[in-house]
Amino acid sequence: MTSTAPDRVRVHTAPADAQWWRSAVIYQVYPRSFADSDGDGIGDLPGITAHLDHLAELGVDALWLSPFYRSPQVDAGYDVADYRDVDPLFGTLADADALLERAHRLGLRVIVDLVPNHTSDEHAWFRAARAEAPGSPERARYLFRDGRGQHGELPPNNWESVFGGRAWTRVTEADGTPGQWYLHLFDAGQPDLNWDNPEVRAEFEDVLRFWLDRGVDGFRVDVAHGMVKAEGLPDWSGHVAMIEGDEQGTVPGGTNPMFDQEGVHEIFRAWRRVLDEYPGERVMVAEAWVDPLPRLARYVRPDELHQAFNFDVLVTGWDAARLRRVIDSSFAANDAVGAPTTWVLSNHDVVRHASRLGLPDPTSRPNGIGPDDVQPDAELGLRRARAATLLVLALPGSAYLYQGEELGLPDHTTLDPSVRTDPAFFRTGGTELGRDGCRVPLPWRADAPAYGFSPTGATWLPQPEEWARLAVDVQRDQAGSTLELYRAALRLRRDHRLGSGDLSWAPEVSTDPTVLAFVDRDVLVVANLGEGSVQLPDDGHVLLSSAPLAVGPEGTVPAATTVWVELR
Repeated sequence: MTSTAPDRVRVHTAPADAQWWRSAVIYQVYPRSFADSDGDGIGDLPGITAHLDHLAELGVDALWLSPFYRSPQVDAGYDVADYRDVDPLFGTLADADALLERAHRLGLRVIVDLVPNHTSDEHAWFRAARAEAPGSPERARYLFRDGRGQHGELPPNNWESVFGGRAWTRVTEADGTPGQWYLHLFDAGQPDLNWDNPEVRAEFEDVLRFWLDRGVDGFRVDVAHGMVKAEGLPDWSGHVAMIEGDEQGTVPGGTNPMFDQEGVHEIFRAWRRVLDEYPGERVMVAEAWVDPLPRLARYVRPDELHQAFNFDVLVTGWDAARLRRVIDSSFAANDAVGAPTTWVLSNHDVVRHASRLGLPDPTSRPNGIGPDDVQPDAELGLRRARAATLLVLALPGSAYLYQGEELGLPDHTTLDPSVRTDPAFFRTGGTELGRDGCRVPLPWRADAPAYGFSPTGATWLPQPEEWARLAVDVQRDQAGSTLELYRAALRLRRDHRLGSGDLSWAPEVSTDPTVLAFVDRDVLVVANLGEGSVQLPDDGHVLLSSAPLAVGPEGTVPAATTVWVELR
């Protein structure tokens, strides 16, 4: 067998085909941690615009921007005070327009976050609701309820917040007396909207049009399964955690009354009609923690959303047999509704896969890793992460990358509690460390202040010293680097049209249950998740390997390695 060395990836034009999103690779940009242009230590829109060449050279088709709207930043922008404006932390509307223009010139589409389940408590609507009396039209936009108990001193039901603690906060009325309670599935600064209210529905259709008119190519819908609650808001004793989905409680029907109610589908059909009025295949992707997969697939029926994040591979971890079952069941569920399957390994809500896969149990998914926890094996974690990445990038469908994973970044696992900002950390009294470790600002240049993130050296979260060797300038054009592996993989994925292909398992390659082998178009993919080695067939040549092939017989795949082979 022969190995083909990867060429330097050139700027490319995003697919012009209809339904480009079915096979696209989309890169998540977390604005406050991507690049800081003004030196305040917080990333911003001009910083993103200045580094868009990196994404174009990487070879992605689109970027997804986490929230940059006006916000008090209680939950890093997922508490929106004005959906039609940019927070001064991140720039201005003119900066957003400049980013869109530059991205489109580079052939990159732009997807923006939409947060429809809740607003900030500083949103004009909620300020008006607090000022008005119970039963007012202003309060009807949210989920205000009278309390239980003799004097309304108990919350309306027993629901818990996803961030810990109860999901209700009591307000003080205008006359100074204790008043009603409002629902917040997340932080108290994020009051849930009442999606049974026609005014709420009309407002968000207008927000969609505002950004579509400015040229955005789509929306990532935050908590897409949570906007409608069960009628009557019945008690429920279960617990919900980020990404992991829910534990079923005992309520009528046996389901979680906070999530995955039938009414959400009517909302998304209305939104789809709005998007379909615009040219250029504008899209929506759902962040929906819904299980089992056939229920998640209902969100991507032909008249609803275009994609839904498939978190099952992410939560499965390093387990070949379970991964195969997840891959098969994902295709089955989405094929049944004619939708593409999406693949994701990391995002802003979970420990990065370079760290998760280096834990003693590589199928575990802790909510943060701290200095007092067992530390991941960095070398093993990166080796497995590179192999997992080549596995998912070879699968038909659409793939999502999280900023910095192309550098092999691990979580910052030794953050001092004094610098943490995640509301989940504070609402649980530190029992859940939260998501700060995966949100640390990126390293661009090894010898620059803040590794090139900020011209002043300021960073809103501290960067680990070992990130200097992972900086973009160190890895660029460096044979074997994780950055060059990603560039080569995305080029080959595009050249061989793997995203729009079809998967067939290749049991003839190996019967070992710790090995995944399949063919997509003319590429054989062998992912060795076991401890032994795997012999490749002779009728092909190696396109790409996540790690050097083992010493010994030519074409032997060592442990924790994925190889792409072009079949002759």
